[in-house]
Amino acid sequence: MEDKTLVCQDCGKEFIFTAGEQQFYKDKGFDNEPKRCKECREKRKAARRASREAAPAE
Repeated sequence: MEDKTLVCQDCGKEFIFTAGEQQFYKDKGFDNEPKRCKECREKRKAARRASREAAPAE
């Protein structure tokens, strides 16, 4: 396996999908390559976390 250069769907920046990451995805059974760079994935996680914490508990 070789490193792949992918383009983030959110920011449009190129990022590297390393051979190690590809092996991890394969081992976990993931069929799709990542669509977002690490920074955009972290932003989305933080936004989801913040919206969950802001939601009133029932």
